[in-house]
Amino acid sequence: MQIPWHQLSSDALTGLIEEYVTREGTEYGRTDVSLQRKVEQIKKQLEAGEAIIRFDPDAQTCNIVTAGDTEPAPG
Repeated sequence: MQIPWHQLSSDALTGLIEEYVTREGTEYGRTDVSLQRKVEQIKKQLEAGEAIIRFDPDAQTCNIVTAGDTEPAPG
């Protein structure tokens, strides 16, 4: 089920994005990217419709995925 990002409180959205970008496997390469910058990048993807928030009712978890995809969006 898709959750519209703009229906989340600012704190909830930031927390969800921070949890997503700090997962293992979301490294940005050789350059260090600050947590704040990573959060900004994902928020821009959500605002542009390039990424969406999906809720899995069976697992009771949320994930950020590329719009139209089932895999996590690149951070």
